[in-house]
Amino acid sequence: MSKNTVFRGAATALITPLTPSGVDYEALGRLVDWQIEQGIDALVIAGTTGEGSTLTYDEHQEVIRYAVERAAGRVPIIAGSGSNDTNRAVTLSRFSCDAGADALLVVTPYYNKATQKGLIAMYTAIADAVDKPIILYNVPSRTGVNIEPATYLALADHPNIVGIKEANGNISKIVETAMLVGDKLDIYSGNDDQVVPILSMGGKGVISVLSNVMPAQTAQMCRRFFEGDVAGAAREQTRLLPLINALFSEVNPIPVKAAMAAMGWCENYLRLPLTPMEDAHWQKLKGIMEGHGLI
Repeated sequence: MSKNTVFRGAATALITPLTPSGVDYEALGRLVDWQIEQGIDALVIAGTTGEGSTLTYDEHQEVIRYAVERAAGRVPIIAGSGSNDTNRAVTLSRFSCDAGADALLVVTPYYNKATQKGLIAMYTAIADAVDKPIILYNVPSRTGVNIEPATYLALADHPNIVGIKEANGNISKIVETAMLVGDKLDIYSGNDDQVVPILSMGGKGVISVLSNVMPAQTAQMCRRFFEGDVAGAAREQTRLLPLINALFSEVNPIPVKAAMAAMGWCENYLRLPLTPMEDAHWQKLKGIMEGHGLI
């Protein structure tokens, strides 16, 4: 284990149930309970999948506070507290710590982007301002900026920076990162189609979209790997690949929100600029979900 491992296994990047009038907290509470009952290892609240970017600041705070209270220590709660504005990220990160979140997931700045020097300065400023562990979140396809392996190394000695959610899709870069940081930072897959490959490089697990709809199976995939059944974990990875691909046939979280609505967990409601799933994509996702007995 690294200096402060937040979780080992599968964490769900949880959707935020929304209606035209706001956050559906009753539905959010049921989801938190169900995820934990299904054996998930941690929950990420108000991240990308949780539509954190279109929650109001008050909603963002309340969703985190509510999830911490509902989970009641049963699993770690990881608060999505990143922003392209470092001051906002610091404020939201401090709030999340005070609200009882166990850790923070901090995405790279988007739109205004940053140099690698800027990333080091931003993450250091946030980490200096809080007393909880931080997982760095690299998703260049969404933010337009990539954390380079050498930058991870430069941040790895900060006592509050403990992990990486790596969604750059480049296995070679992830291998290079693992070589450089060793056990200083835990690496988590940020892509559901790369869970077992990243575990094979010493990864600690996945922060998953898939586990919204299949929490038990996603957690079991990780457990099989950790228990030495690598072949079994690999079979599960490939078995679930068509569903994973369908869940990313449009920009996340459009498909997973449609899937969760079809399963009865929430309304299929997203805030603009996100819109409900195109029918052709939905029909394909629906057919795969039916094949898995999900609907």
